[in-house]
Amino acid sequence: MSVSWWIWAVLMLAIAAMLAVDLFLHRDNHVIGFREAAIWSGIWIAAGLLFGVVLWAWQGSDVAGTYYAGYLIEKALSIDNVFVFALIFTYFAVPAALQHKVLFWGVIGALAFRFIFIFVGAELLETFFWTAYVFGAFLIYTGYKMAFRHGDETPPDRNPVVRLVRKIIPTDANYHGDKFFTRVNGKRVATLLFVVLIAVEATDLIFAIDSVAAILAITTSTFIVWTANAFAILGLRSLYFCLAGLLRRFVHLHYGLAVLLAFAGVKLILSETPVGKLPIPVTLGVIVVTITVSIIWSLRSTRGTATGADNALEDGTPTDPSTTTAR
Repeated sequence: MSVSWWIWAVLMLAIAAMLAVDLFLHRDNHVIGFREAAIWSGIWIAAGLLFGVVLWAWQGSDVAGTYYAGYLIEKALSIDNVFVFALIFTYFAVPAALQHKVLFWGVIGALAFRFIFIFVGAELLETFFWTAYVFGAFLIYTGYKMAFRHGDETPPDRNPVVRLVRKIIPTDANYHGDKFFTRVNGKRVATLLFVVLIAVEATDLIFAIDSVAAILAITTSTFIVWTANAFAILGLRSLYFCLAGLLRRFVHLHYGLAVLLAFAGVKLILSETPVGKLPIPVTLGVIVVTITVSIIWSLRSTRGTATGADNALEDGTPTDPSTTTAR
């Protein structure tokens, strides 16, 4: 699929405009309630689905189907991002009013990481056929880890990147409003909020490798891969505020995500064998069925176990991790 430079330029400007609108509407750092998050999630999802319709009219059903497959798998994997973000915010006791700012800059970092990995990964797959086996094996191994070692994440403050930043940059152990840097006793230091941002960015970097490898198993078209990633990631902040208090109910979702990663790995490997690439309808079917089954399984398993966090979301008030003492 050949795309002119001006189409890329228009797309980038549209993404920048959407980010600018989001930043402007949340410039006061207010606490985002469930209803507001649900509305914005609906807007971002509608934008992602509408772009698929545009592709359908422009390039045909095959390209649109490829985009939707990539978008769905990226959207599903982004839920695992939300799990980790909730862990980081709880661990560092981030006040609810400051969480959106961290997520906003975290999303920009995620977009940047994915943009780089997409072009590098696509070029490797196009140039060296054996990289499909390497990426495929990586995805299968990642799926195995997600299924059988889920919950063994390293505490955020022990992340090597976070520890390195704390060694290099003088850091204050407190929050100073929404500032990433401030002055303490006349000395410019990073605040705890900056440390949280670094933890989120480090997590984004890891997730970017997994998600880009997964979608490259579907297509190596950089335009399709980038747009599917971008529209899935743009709604990540709203998705967090929608699901943060309900994550405890998605107890089996990681099994579904593990299956999707392993499936993407097998699909990538098969693409370099006589079997060839699996049809897009098959890929879409596997993604939809896997996500649906894992969510229904989770909700049925946790029926009747609603907690205060769930009730808070129903009332329109997000759970505030700041009630937890920072370590």
